Amino acid sequence: MFRGDPALTGVARSALPETLAVRWTFEVEEPITSTAAIVDGVVYVGAMDENFYALDLATGKVLWKFKANGAVQSSPLVSGSLVIFGDEEGVIHALECKNGAVKWTYVTDGQIVSSANQHDGRVLVGSYDGSLYCLSANDGKLVWKHETEGYLHASPAIQGDTVVIGGCDEGLHVLNVADGKAISDSPLGTVVGASAALMGSHAYLGTYGADVLCLDWKTGKTVWRQHDADKEFPIMASAAVTEKLVVTAGRDKIVRALDRGKGDVAWTFKTKSRVDSSPVVVGNRVFIGSSDGNLYELELETGKKRWQFEAGSPITASPAVASESLVIGTEDGVLYCFGGVRTLKPS
Repeated sequence: MFRGDPALTGVARSALPETLAVRWTFEVEEPITSTAAIVDGVVYVGAMDENFYALDLATGKVLWKFKANGAVQSSPLVSGSLVIFGDEEGVIHALECKNGAVKWTYVTDGQIVSSANQHDGRVLVGSYDGSLYCLSANDGKLVWKHETEGYLHASPAIQGDTVVIGGCDEGLHVLNVADGKAISDSPLGTVVGASAALMGSHAYLGTYGADVLCLDWKTGKTVWRQHDADKEFPIMASAAVTEKLVVTAGRDKIVRALDRGKGDVAWTFKTKSRVDSSPVVVGNRVFIGSSDGNLYELELETGKKRWQFEAGSPITASPAVASESLVIGTEDGVLYCFGGVRTLKPS
């Protein structure tokens, strides 16, 4: 799923080889801004060509594809035997992982960019109609919906039986997953498009107003706020959170690591264009794409560049990491799979 776990921490559970090389590429005719999901040797990803693809992780071969109602920017959730995602026309699709057959659909009244999350047999996803939907994972029936006063671009984060999502109504919404009842609604003073990352009772997220916030979602109080006073820029990338650091990036072209406890800047790394791709932490490494056309590998503790790959086209999708592989798409419609460097055995 998007960001790797229900709390959306952006920390991979799989290692990667020390040296990466392109294992295969897959090309479509429109941009790939959806972040892939990798499960049981299959890569699931949507594209702006209105198709959703299942690819073999080892070879990149198409196992099946499904024609959606519109472009697919929503990142897929794999829940049991189903893969679930939304499209530009506001339709939530649940397909059988094995063959792409439709299990159920649910129609909202707005575009869906938000990626689905899950808890206890329920699927949660936001819509541009301003509502957060909670659906039965089994049959897609509506359990509850929570209406806000603005688009929901972000993906919902889940901690225990609580769901947290920021909205374009400048609020942070905290709800009970069981019944959708509001626990708190905190005014943020600015639009939020990035998804919150949760650790304990704290939520970490960037805003359109150049803030990175740490909020206590139980009380709604701000723990710390990191703000760039010199310029205003949106932060669309969702943060990655470790025990010590919060790693995020913005449209000011800069990747930042902040001290998780105080919000102080630990390091910065400057790219050549805006960064909407969300960072993924893999051990002591950070992987992130940039609209300058590069995929970067940085050292987690220092931000020093360890490696970069020049894709030659803007990267707004986020890295997906599993099974010692990294998969990411570009705006020229190329999906890259990176893995270990292969050596020829002597004959």
